[in-house]
Amino acid sequence: MNSNSTFQTTLEEIKKITGIELMLLRPGGGMTAFTCPPGREDTERAEQFAASGADFQSFGELCLVKVADRGKTEFVLAGRGSGDVLTCLRLAALQISGLIRFQKDRFDRENFIKRVVLGHLLPVDVDDQAKRFRLDGRVSRTVFLIETREDGGDSDVILQILRPLYGETAGGFLFKTAHRKYVYVRTMREGESTEGLEEIGRNIVDVINTEGMQDACLSFGTPTKKLSGLSESYREACLAMRIGRIFSRESHVVAYDRLGMGRLIYSLPMPLCRKFLDEVFAFAGPDELDEEALMTIRQFFDDSLNIAETARHLYIHRNTLVYRLDKLQKLLGLNIRNFEDAMLLRLGLMVHEYVKEKAENIDEEDI
Repeated sequence: MNSNSTFQTTLEEIKKITGIELMLLRPGGGMTAFTCPPGREDTERAEQFAASGADFQSFGELCLVKVADRGKTEFVLAGRGSGDVLTCLRLAALQISGLIRFQKDRFDRENFIKRVVLGHLLPVDVDDQAKRFRLDGRVSRTVFLIETREDGGDSDVILQILRPLYGETAGGFLFKTAHRKYVYVRTMREGESTEGLEEIGRNIVDVINTEGMQDACLSFGTPTKKLSGLSESYREACLAMRIGRIFSRESHVVAYDRLGMGRLIYSLPMPLCRKFLDEVFAFAGPDELDEEALMTIRQFFDDSLNIAETARHLYIHRNTLVYRLDKLQKLLGLNIRNFEDAMLLRLGLMVHEYVKEKAENIDEEDI
């Protein structure tokens, strides 16, 4: 919970001001941060001092002060130097106590939000604890789900990169929920739209990609003004992630309220999906389509069934495209120059992807 790097930076800054060499030790033994490595005798004296009832002690040039939080000794701060070392140490101990308190409060608030998001608290308990943590219940918040697509070594690197930009100091909450899965709860600004949230999502993915050197995808649920509604926003983000993984594999950001036909297909029972596939692909299945045919179909759909535009984007002659479409018609029995047949094929390919994904991940648990 306590960041050793934060304590290290603090000790180095205090040394620059006072000229005192500092060492921060845990009562049970172990070094947290220092500007000068302690000797064995220093460590033994610090351990004896931690067990004593005194708040401070001096041994020649070495001074010791307890760093406490809410009456409990958290650390022993040792210092060696000239001048009024003890006074400087007591002021430094106050600074470190403030850091400990801040980190504990942040952890408590973050842990509370995490429990709310994961649905581990009843709505009445959410409201009561929100007052204790002084969380504003009048603002809108939304939940982002972030997944990295491969192991990137130290998983805490993602949190270290994102926390200064999107953590509590920036008005949000950021935490890890599972292996390669992270949640960002954003406090929304007035007038912030789905387009704005998509832009934020793209920025997060870019930061992970450039600074964390990992590929990531992101989804988010609908905003809510109730803290207890964060669990529903999280479930929406999870659903959007699953649907996006099937139908929008090239997209790195998926919004729950923009799932389109993917949402409808995902809710269909599997027997109905298979029946539909048997009907659409009565002559030949989608697995019989080669990459050239699939690329032609995708581009033809993207260009709203416009032959001239599709031929231009594929860098082929118009007659070549017509030949490919005729070939598809003979293979599938569908003339996708006709809107109805085009829609049947598009839906058929999407349903096929859904059925295939379900078959491959039949034992996959919900996020």
